[in-house]
Amino acid sequence: MTNRQANTVEKWRAAATRLKSETYALYLAYRDPRAPRRAKLFAALVLAYAFSPIDLIPDFIPVLGYLDDLVIVPAGMALALRMIPVNVMEEAKTAAADAMDSDKPVNWVMGVVIVPLWTGIAIIGIVMMSRVLLLR
Repeated sequence: MTNRQANTVEKWRAAATRLKSETYALYLAYRDPRAPRRAKLFAALVLAYAFSPIDLIPDFIPVLGYLDDLVIVPAGMALALRMIPVNVMEEAKTAAADAMDSDKPVNWVMGVVIVPLWTGIAIIGIVMMSRVLLLR
């Protein structure tokens, strides 16, 4: 690996780590009672999409598969961060940085909620598609 490639890989790793930390900070801010209700709702949607194992555009589709992860999640994060008061977000970022330094945060509750939700949506979609195809 050339020096330039190594630098690029390190930049991507740093960006991924920063995104993880900001995502966790958004989760902490979402749970803060001082955050406005509309910000909480939007943050919940962004977090659900970010942590969801199912994407709007599947990752196996060349270029477009990862494009939604590179555009939708950061854009949603940016909007959610703007909706939350600055002091709440600063506290959440500090807490997230401390948590990321000490131990990796794990939230099994979000996984238990998201997987059945997306499974249900997929089942509904399959049932609807099969009805349309059978009516032809």
